[in-house]
Order: sequence, then C-alpha cells, then structure tokens
Amino acid sequence: MSGFLFHDVIFGPVRSRRLGLSLGINLLPLHSKYCSFNCIYCECGWTPENMNIVPELPSRELVSQYLEYRLKELIEEDHIPDALTYAGNGEPTMHPDFAGIVDDTLTLRDKYMPGVKVAILSNASMIHEPAVFNALEKLDNNIQKLDVGFERLFLRFNNPVLPVKFNDLILDLQKFNGKVIIQSMFLRGSYNGKVIDNSTDTEVREWLQHLAVIRPSMVMIYPISRATPVHNLEKIGIFELEKIAERVRKLGIEAKVYS
Repeated sequence: MSGFLFHDVIFGPVRSRRLGLSLGINLLPLHSKYCSFNCIYCECGWTPENMNIVPELPSRELVSQYLEYRLKELIEEDHIPDALTYAGNGEPTMHPDFAGIVDDTLTLRDKYMPGVKVAILSNASMIHEPAVFNALEKLDNNIQKLDVGFERLFLRFNNPVLPVKFNDLILDLQKFNGKVIIQSMFLRGSYNGKVIDNSTDTEVREWLQHLAVIRPSMVMIYPISRATPVHNLEKIGIFELEKIAERVRKLGIEAKVYS
C-alpha cells in the first residue's frame, strides 16, 4: 500500500495548516494504515482489505513514556509546540486504550506544557462508543470529520470499511453540544466511473443543514494538499472554498479555509 505514513509513535513537531506547530501522537501501526474509513483522498493511501486482523499498536504505557521523553526534550530545546495532536496512520480512536491515553496525555501536558492545546484529527466513526465520546469531550480541540451532505456520497467519498451509518454519525455529532470542530475536505473528480463532487450546491446545502443542527464551534474547510490514492481528483481553489465558508458563517458558525 502506497501513501504517506508516520514511522514513529511521537513525531514532529510539524507545521500543521490547521493547528500551527503540532507534536503528533500516532496511536496506529508504524508501517501500515489502520482505519475505519477508506477515503479516496487519504494521504496514507488505501486501508488494508482485511480489517479483522488487528495490527500491533503501541501500548498505553509506551505512548506515555515516549511522549514524556519528547516533551522534556522540547523544553530543553525551548521549542514548545502549539498543540499535541492525535493523528498518524489512520483513525486514532480505534486504539482500545484511547480513553486512558487521553488521560495520560492531559496529565503530562499539565505537568510539562500547561496551556498547550491537546487536539485530535478524527473521522467520527467511533464517537458512538461512550468511552471514546467522553475522552473526546476532554480535549481542547475535538476535530471530527464531516465531508458530505448525503449518505450516497459518503459511501463513495469516505468509503467506510467498518459499519458506520451516516445518519447515526450526524446524531452522535450533535451530542457534543457544540464542543466539536468539524473538518471538511472539498474536491471533485471521479472514481470507479462515478462522479465525485461534494462542492455542488445540492451537496453543500445538505451539508449546511447538518451543520445547523450540530452547531460546531468552528468548521475547518480545506482542499487536497498531498498525493491521493485516486489520481484523477481535482483540488478546489481558495476562492470557491471561501464562498462555501461564507455560507457557513451565515449560520452563525465560525469557518476558516486552509489552503
């Protein structure tokens, strides 16, 4: 499987277009992707076909040890990041000890770098799990994915490989009561002979209706920035994305475009 993968548990800090200087925390395998989605634009490449085989994941204890060591290093280097971010090679909330890892991270953050934000880049597929949901509520930046308005495009665009019902996902996002940031990728192209375009007026209007109910604290809108598994996808320009963002702002919701 080709794609851009992270080969460390703790990586960076790296410059993030959404989070500033971000120290990454990769709870997934170090040499392969592990995810509940198979998004056609994923920089990590395609999700392995057999998701019944759970790969080796870094233990809760190992994550804590590596994170503490790296935080001490960064303090000595006077190189303090803006955020500690769960990201990496797939969906971080699939780690069975995710909730405990969040508690460990917050404890280490408070000890070594109080004031630094703890964030996640997630696809929202696991928020129906109470332990995951409760852990996400503790984060400073709970960033969850919602790319489309309709389930039919969700199945082509995000291509879930584990059972995820689009309507249930929307309902679960509402339960955060606004303590959630929505991240949305916009693109157009084709895949398996079918048109892929979530920037049409019909798609955007339906997506906006979901946002009006979820009432997130902010919406992050962004285009493709790295190579994608599907090669004939088009990056949408900043002007068009700003027009979509303005429609979000008319709902009374903050929106930012990241090029």
